[in-house]
Amino acid sequence: MVMVAHAAAGPPRVRAPTTTTTLLLIIIIIIIILSCTSAAAPDQESDALLMFKSSLQLLSNNNNDALGSSWDLSRSPPCSGDYGNWIGVLCFQGNIWGLQLENMGLSGEIDVDSLVPLPFLRTLSFMNNNLEGSMPDFKKLGALKSLYLSNNRFSGQIPDDAFVGMGSLKKLYLSNNKFAGTIPASLAAALPRLLELRLEGNQFQGRIPNFLQKGLKLLNVSNNQLEGPIPEALISMTITSFSGNKDLCGKPLESICNNSGPSAAPSPSPSPSPSPSPSPSPSPSSYEVDPQKKNKKTSPLKVAMIVIAVGIALAAIIVLLMALGRRSKQTPQLGGRQASPYNNQKIGVAADNNNNNNNNVDEHLVQYGSTSPAERKSPDHPTTTTTTTAAAAAPGKLSFVRDDRQRFELQDLLRASAEVLGSGNFGSSYKAVLMDGQAVVVKRFKQMSNVGREEFHEHMRRLGRLTHPNLLPLVAYYYRKEEKLLVFDFVKRGSLATHLHKRESAKLDWPTRLKIIKGVAKGLAYLHTELPSLTLPHGNLKSSNVLLDHSFQPLLMDYALLPVVNQDFIAQLPHRSPDYAHHALIKKTDVWTLGILILEILTARKFTTNANSNWVNSIIQDHHDHTNAQLVFDQEMGPAMNTGHNEMLKLFKIGVACCEEDVDKRWDLKEAVHKIQDLKQTDATTTDHDQVDV
Repeated sequence: MVMVAHAAAGPPRVRAPTTTTTLLLIIIIIIIILSCTSAAAPDQESDALLMFKSSLQLLSNNNNDALGSSWDLSRSPPCSGDYGNWIGVLCFQGNIWGLQLENMGLSGEIDVDSLVPLPFLRTLSFMNNNLEGSMPDFKKLGALKSLYLSNNRFSGQIPDDAFVGMGSLKKLYLSNNKFAGTIPASLAAALPRLLELRLEGNQFQGRIPNFLQKGLKLLNVSNNQLEGPIPEALISMTITSFSGNKDLCGKPLESICNNSGPSAAPSPSPSPSPSPSPSPSPSPSSYEVDPQKKNKKTSPLKVAMIVIAVGIALAAIIVLLMALGRRSKQTPQLGGRQASPYNNQKIGVAADNNNNNNNNVDEHLVQYGSTSPAERKSPDHPTTTTTTTAAAAAPGKLSFVRDDRQRFELQDLLRASAEVLGSGNFGSSYKAVLMDGQAVVVKRFKQMSNVGREEFHEHMRRLGRLTHPNLLPLVAYYYRKEEKLLVFDFVKRGSLATHLHKRESAKLDWPTRLKIIKGVAKGLAYLHTELPSLTLPHGNLKSSNVLLDHSFQPLLMDYALLPVVNQDFIAQLPHRSPDYAHHALIKKTDVWTLGILILEILTARKFTTNANSNWVNSIIQDHHDHTNAQLVFDQEMGPAMNTGHNEMLKLFKIGVACCEEDVDKRWDLKEAVHKIQDLKQTDATTTDHDQVDV
């Protein structure tokens, strides 16, 4: 009976696992695999850094004491997400991608082999130390994108093939060392992506190679022992880029080359062996390695490849299961389109043709890097507005650069009530009020589409470390190929331009204006000190980019952005100096814009973007035409003008000296800042000791 019953019932059915159960099992398995395969990578990176530190000689000062105590695995790992726990270690998504060990008194020789196990390493900076020896063999780190070695004691001749296999290298700074011999041919032949090259202040000899990189925007070989004609591809560089080489000739120098000599520099051809074609994305294993170190070098790379492969497989499985799950549902999905967190975005300004509102928007346009009303009527700045999205419906995550700021998500910005503040040269600005009442400014940039993710990340983290009372600090940023978002604190009082040119704004007396220009000078000097590798540490100084806090202290904004701005857009900046006409951007270009700002503060005259030097000359001419020179100044400065007249004249002359078209005659920033800081609110004496011809 039992056997019959069993036969009648048939074999027992095995219940198929549900989609949810299968998905959970797969996720658990993947997590176990990831935890096993990735556990070794952080340890290997930590060991590599500790080995590298042991090769350096640390001086007994505060910086190096901090380095010695910070690089301690028993206290913390090198990276926690995007945050570097160890001093000078730059991190991205838990990986070490850069070392920035500047001004730390480091000496000895760089052990490149100890850095080979860092597969994600992309940038190295050892500027302003006492490192010595010959040029380290950095081609073992073929994926590097930037290398900064300026102001050390490196010496000797650099091999011709020193940069073969480093096709990703974009920025190379070797200035102010003791390198000798000829400039390595591989600099011109093996680095197709090279953007910036600084070799000044060495002992290089011979001719300049024929650099043909189309993207090369900065080259400086001044103060060497070079000779012969300057290659035609480099004649657009500044004169100062070649000064201090008495035997160089040809444009842009004034010396004419002897016709009997060669008309062009020899074509670079790295020796002793022909160089391989540079790879768009060089692999760390694409160059020769000591066999004893090969396993040590490739193991983290293998780990990374396994993690990536598993992640891709996991994503594919999840997508497949989700698709199968939808097909298995018997009930039809209700509603029209799929819900999205971006369908209800608030960041923007609603359409409103009310004249009062338009006037209000115009006022805000002046507050945060605005354009003129005429520019806003152009096709690029339409006057009819609908709700404008600051993040352009792109999912992602904000990266914070400061630990003292309350964290919030990109979604919080999208849900925040917002108003447009302006559409300036670099991008659009929005004021967003978060749910907790915190107000921030979101700047949306579209003219940064050519910068890569890692390069942008590196630059933003560098800006995030800047701290000065006269800088508006960067709070967070968001990267997307098509556009970028920068987040700043909201400053209620608005911009200097608003107070100078809007009738309804509070007027600025002479003591307040002097306070503002002194603060601007301090902030600008700080940028030039902290960002010495940038050609233009500010690059966009103007009255609408100077905000005023509750006590009228100035805060500089939109600083140091030119390195990540599309190069074809820089020439369109309206506040460009005469240097732009000669395709020569130098540090004194910031001095010229400081001079413009000084004259604008004293006269309250709007800078005319199409006039440039003519605007300056018209103010100088008015100064000469008036029998009372004081009449050229803004009369809104009040009674203090009578007691501070001589000091105002001194500031006027400083502004004129900063606006000198001849770069050689234009003051440098250090001199201008020193003169500005010496100014007083009231006349101490009746004599003017610091005369500048106007």
